[in-house]
Amino acid sequence: MRVFLGIDTSSYTTSMCLLGEDGKIKADERIILQVASGARGLRQSEALFQHVQNIPEITARLSDAVKEHELAAIGVSVKPRPQDDSYLPVFLPGLALGEALGNLLGIPCHKLTHQETHIWGGLASADGPKSPDFLVIHLSGGTTELTAVSRSEETNQLQIKLLGGTLDLHAGQYVDRLGVKLGLPFPAGPSLEKMAQRTSETVPVATFHRGGMVSFSGPLTALENMLGEVSPEVCARTCFVSIARTLVKWIQWAAETYSSRELLIVGGVASNQIIRDTLRARLPDWQLYFADPVYSVDNAYGAAFFSFLTSGGKGR
Repeated sequence: MRVFLGIDTSSYTTSMCLLGEDGKIKADERIILQVASGARGLRQSEALFQHVQNIPEITARLSDAVKEHELAAIGVSVKPRPQDDSYLPVFLPGLALGEALGNLLGIPCHKLTHQETHIWGGLASADGPKSPDFLVIHLSGGTTELTAVSRSEETNQLQIKLLGGTLDLHAGQYVDRLGVKLGLPFPAGPSLEKMAQRTSETVPVATFHRGGMVSFSGPLTALENMLGEVSPEVCARTCFVSIARTLVKWIQWAAETYSSRELLIVGGVASNQIIRDTLRARLPDWQLYFADPVYSVDNAYGAAFFSFLTSGGKGR
């Protein structure tokens, strides 16, 4: 069976995924980059060095699955977004590996962006949107964007139009900074969600949206000022509910201009169940699609799926 290798070396995860021509994942390997206790992130040079160390380990894990099949093509994330000025050094190790394998084996190396990898992973795992024109919200530690997307059925290219972003913190930065303040490890999302699930109580904090731009510095400051006055569980749940309330304002604003009511939500923050449940409850007239939580966080499934489609595979 022919298989397609996806590679993604993002700011916090080294990822590879092997997808069969039957559309089924044959292997999915990831290593989360190490961040020192109490730190709020990694420098690009530190992350790049860890990717170089992780790549041999992940390829060793994949070797048996590759030997059982015929490697037909490679998909690799090469930069953050489909914009000319988009660049991060962390994507260089993945790009070098993808091009080297393509050259040695004489197979295509299909290049796409990290954001497109997230969208393709969402389209594959969420089984939608069905329309070629839809909206996408990308929520992570490095991206908070609302976009209008057009998908070409013939070329499998995505045309992505930026509609709005953040004035300050990304949604993932909001989560991580609050989590670190509460003594949780970085990245803090999973631990903060477990904490938030232990209560149904929240406290009121103001949320902001204006003209397509959102802000999370205000809610973060408000919750930081409440530490010690309200329980960590309440702070955690309020954080996720405030993100969801901000997204509702954002989505309702987009509805004034765009007729589509199909919305795909991707990125690590989008894996949070509290945010998902809140959006479903507050937006009953929308067709909401969420990437499977396993494929919301940084991973290479979307890169493998894009290579599969570009090589003539029939997708969802």
